Amino acid sequence: MEVMNFLNEITLRHPDAISFGPGRPYEGFFETGSIAAYLDAWTRHLTEDLGRTPDQVRTSLFQYGRTNGQIHELIARTLRNDENIETDPAAVVVTVGCQEAMLITLRALFAGPSDVLLVTDPVYVGIAGAARLLGIETVPVAEDGNGISPDALLAAVRAVRAAGKRPRALYTIPDFSNPSGASLPLERRHELLRIAEDEDLLVLEDNPYGFFTRTGTIRPTLKALDTRGRVIHLGSFAKTCFPGARVGYVIADQTVTGPDGRRTLLADELSKIKSMVTVNTPTLSQALIGGMLLTHDCRLREANKQAVDFYRTNLDVLLASLDEHFPPAVRDRTGIHWNTPDGGFFLTLTLPFPADDALLRLSASEHGVIWTPMRYFHTDHAGDNRLRLSCSYLSPDDIREGVRRLAALVERRTAP
Repeated sequence: MEVMNFLNEITLRHPDAISFGPGRPYEGFFETGSIAAYLDAWTRHLTEDLGRTPDQVRTSLFQYGRTNGQIHELIARTLRNDENIETDPAAVVVTVGCQEAMLITLRALFAGPSDVLLVTDPVYVGIAGAARLLGIETVPVAEDGNGISPDALLAAVRAVRAAGKRPRALYTIPDFSNPSGASLPLERRHELLRIAEDEDLLVLEDNPYGFFTRTGTIRPTLKALDTRGRVIHLGSFAKTCFPGARVGYVIADQTVTGPDGRRTLLADELSKIKSMVTVNTPTLSQALIGGMLLTHDCRLREANKQAVDFYRTNLDVLLASLDEHFPPAVRDRTGIHWNTPDGGFFLTLTLPFPADDALLRLSASEHGVIWTPMRYFHTDHAGDNRLRLSCSYLSPDDIREGVRRLAALVERRTAP
């Protein structure tokens, strides 16, 4: 829960430093003039496609809206086109970013102190922070080079049960995970779903980076593979559309039974919680995202081709720069190494000395380069000598210069 404030502090104090810290989209894709065009596309949809009157259009833009959201049908259509996910629009809850989707889902699923959330290790700080705010115990499940380990998952489930507690759900980012960059191979996805069924476990699948493949390989989401209703799918338009709109969603198509025996969609239960948290997702934000979806015929994978190419180039440049400045002889001497993700925004670099807050301050002030200590993403000391590099927000030239500066820092610390 400290990492966001700490990185913001370092960035504000050293505005001229090259920052590998934020996992933001590249701003060169944004055009301010498109905002009005997207709003126009949405209002035309309301009048021409849905037959709304001018008064109804005004109400839909200016008033509080449906708690579950107004663009749920467009989201369901887009998921069908892009991810082969078939879902009833009634099962889609439109949220204030994916962070709210996480929060309300956790609040709905975890009923008491014996319920435990399993998380990948390393873990995205957003889910760990949300669990902490809600008083939910988290148990780490180790990743390897191919994402979450099925053996580690089974061991964690059994250890939780042996302690008299209930492993309620597993949180994972299957594609190009934040922070590690790891991805689950197809066979491991099937294995994870089999374990979830056998062990009565729900899977919270977060999918912000799935479009951004470096190798061209596109793997099906866990939700697309799910035939037993085990997966709750969390999504966001921050990376694929418009981060400032703060629009996310959750697909919660599981059927639940209340104390009175009444059966409802889990989405409806999430809606009740959302109504007490944010009341509704801002209608103007939904109008912007709805207009973008309509403009691109609800096919965001095609609409993001330029971004896919850009992030692929950036990751290739980052990997090539690391190879240039840390050649095999240096790696052999120091033990420095890094992973090679199949896509996404992030990779992790392992150093022969602690990558702590003190080193980051030195890196920013004297070498002009910022990165994220991996210790913030681990529950133990596994991240003490590792750092995360994000390449999404930078130009290729900045990436090359940033790695050069990072190499100077490393040379300073490893020189005889």
